[in-house]
Amino acid sequence: MARMTAAEAAVRVLEREGIDVCFGVPGAAINPFYAAMQRRGTMRHVLARHVEGASHMAEGYTRAAAGNIGVCIGTSGPAGTDMITGLYSAIADSIPILCITGQAPRARLHKEDFQAINVPDIAKPVTKWALTVLEPAQVPYVFQQAFHLMRSGRPGPVLIDLPIDVQMAEIEFDDETYEPLPVYKPAASRAQVEKALAMFAAAERPLVVAGGGIINADASDRLVEFAELLGVPVIPTLMGWGTIPDDHPLMAGMVGLQTAHRYGNATMLKSDFVLGIGNRWANRHTGSVEVYTKGRKFVHVDIEPTQIGRVFMPDLGIVSDAGAALDMFIEVAREWKAEGRFKDLGGWVRDCQGRKRSLHRRSDFDQVPMKPQRVYQEMNSAFGQDTTYVTTIGLSQIAGAQFLHVYKPRHWINCGQAGPLGWTLPAALGVRVADPKRRIVALSGDYDFQFMIEELAVGAQHRLPYIHVLVNNAYLGLIRQAQRAFQMDFQVQLSFENINAPEIGVYGVDHIKVAEGLGCKAIRVTEPDRIQDAFAQAQAWMDEFQVPVVVELVLERVTNIAMGTDIDNVTEFEETLDLPVEESETVLV
Repeated sequence: MARMTAAEAAVRVLEREGIDVCFGVPGAAINPFYAAMQRRGTMRHVLARHVEGASHMAEGYTRAAAGNIGVCIGTSGPAGTDMITGLYSAIADSIPILCITGQAPRARLHKEDFQAINVPDIAKPVTKWALTVLEPAQVPYVFQQAFHLMRSGRPGPVLIDLPIDVQMAEIEFDDETYEPLPVYKPAASRAQVEKALAMFAAAERPLVVAGGGIINADASDRLVEFAELLGVPVIPTLMGWGTIPDDHPLMAGMVGLQTAHRYGNATMLKSDFVLGIGNRWANRHTGSVEVYTKGRKFVHVDIEPTQIGRVFMPDLGIVSDAGAALDMFIEVAREWKAEGRFKDLGGWVRDCQGRKRSLHRRSDFDQVPMKPQRVYQEMNSAFGQDTTYVTTIGLSQIAGAQFLHVYKPRHWINCGQAGPLGWTLPAALGVRVADPKRRIVALSGDYDFQFMIEELAVGAQHRLPYIHVLVNNAYLGLIRQAQRAFQMDFQVQLSFENINAPEIGVYGVDHIKVAEGLGCKAIRVTEPDRIQDAFAQAQAWMDEFQVPVVVELVLERVTNIAMGTDIDNVTEFEETLDLPVEESETVLV
């Protein structure tokens, strides 16, 4: 058996579990771990400027490709507390990341030592497992269990806290025979699937709601195969966007109060049966349960047993990994289709396609300052079907989901439930580390961009190029819109006259100078007919300099984006397009 420090054993476990890159910030209490990484020389390390940024980079890395697990590292005390937001974002969206923190020596844990805090107790509500390792010999097996937990059942994050003396202690560990633990994932039974398909066969207007669990299971191809086999329209959730291409004839649109298509909501309201696979019935998707469920039956398939019935009780619940469930659905559906047990859904599909072709929102505005809708129209023109969009929360995300198009799984990378401002920039860097070749376009409002703007320097230092579309209205736009219900516009304006940049008027922060000061390139656009030139320039700079390029688009100060209280009560603040079906193909953006 080999003798080594516990920290080196941990690094060797990471290697065996397939980890070759980490994101983090070193510090005194985690230096033994960093020393072990340096000695081994097997892992790339990306130095963040903020430990929260490192956690979001790890998230972006995980979300970018099936099987990835992002690792973020920090010292004791505030490093762990800084990672809590990243852990919350990860557990909310079922994303496995591993956070490793340093800690004060074991003998000092109860003595209020410098930067000694019980991080695991803080992290427990936002992790699958969080603990301080008190016995050095346990270290490699704690890491082994961490990977088992992150991959099994509903994926999620783990935090491991390592006292400095535990890291430095010598232990016996045989890494040559180390093996990852088998992953546990529940699978739907044939009887369960037959009952669900019997309900499906009895319906006149069925839908499939495709959630992020399908992407986690790397089962988007099986989702499309199942939909095509039965000819059933598909409603992707925000986290499942890309499971079926936007231009697929069975893609019926997204549903919800904000990030939804007019045709998607209309189709949901016409349906009489819904098969949800790998989704949570999130409140921004459903609105009120009464409106969402009225007049239709539901089957809910989810990997996590306690998700069944959490929001509303379905007519049938099935605990299963989405991929395993789809395998069984396809197997039984093939047999039943050969026996003629399904209705012809052609008329229902044509109805859905008609709504998709006709119920739109206008985007071809030419005002100056620009309307945001025009920006997304231009993005659709400039960026092809291989583009990966990365974004978090705000009117920019909501309007982006209403107007942009996504064609592949993991090409809409969005923290759906937690929605922390500042997430977009570091997450985009994590995606770039995971995939050096992919076209990546991040989308931020000005406040999201400012939250973790310092991470641009990481992109410059480590040569991580991507395009960051910054829509700037110098407002907390989503909160301002929400404040309308309280008849106020209070503490949400970011505007001021910058004494160093009078040319930008009241738009405040000079994002161009900040981006350039952090080692990146940036360009400002104030007129809609200049957007395409700016995107072309950004691509050229990105290729030449291999750094992030910011394209700032100066918007009108106030735009209200379509949203509502229920899927049958969405307020459209701008012009809508209710077009004859035969004419509507020409208006798709």
